[in-house]
Amino acid sequence: MSTHVITGAGSGIGAAVTRRLLERGDETVLLARDAGRAKELAELHPGARTLVGDLSNPDRLSWAFAQQAVPERVDSLLHIAGVVELGKVGELTPKAWHFQLNANLVAPAELTRLLLPQLRVAQGHVLFVNSGSGLAAHAEWSAYAASKHGLKALADSLRHEEHANGVRVTSVYPGRTASPMQAKVHQQEGKEYDPSRWIAPESVATTILMAIDLPRDAEVNDLTVRPGR
Repeated sequence: MSTHVITGAGSGIGAAVTRRLLERGDETVLLARDAGRAKELAELHPGARTLVGDLSNPDRLSWAFAQQAVPERVDSLLHIAGVVELGKVGELTPKAWHFQLNANLVAPAELTRLLLPQLRVAQGHVLFVNSGSGLAAHAEWSAYAASKHGLKALADSLRHEEHANGVRVTSVYPGRTASPMQAKVHQQEGKEYDPSRWIAPESVATTILMAIDLPRDAEVNDLTVRPGR
């Protein structure tokens, strides 16, 4: 039975991945921002364990983990959580930049650092759910795209550093996916949200499971997923 640490398990892609892993009998450890959210995640995903740590405050993750039982081995660390706040460069405040950079880049880096010993023991897999914005930036997406471009750099560097330790690293770049985040994006854009136009979270979950289930003789480095309609 493999052990997977997952962020963003409350909805969208993260929830779909967690359901699939639990259905096949794997152990899941779900990161929650606080005790209340941990209770909600445990109710949403019966059988899952929880670990409390606030991605919006990466400086405190090390302290938070020191107060809890952290898995002794981690077969995969799945960075799926993310936040977005659109705005023009001339209007975005430092608060908006820190909000997105902390949750989308600094926290994944810190979480990876803290769990690297367990990943090395298992010769595990670190998977970053990035975004099309991690490959190209558009108007009003500067802060989010910057955080996702940085996430690509983090994954690429980590892959080179940990290859000799047997740790695999994958970046997945989904296009627009039907999720609460996408609904928020449409609201910020002033557009009507029709989830049927976008990728189903389950479809992205399938690509994630393919990457982490791949036999040890191969590694998916980068995987782009786009709407098929």
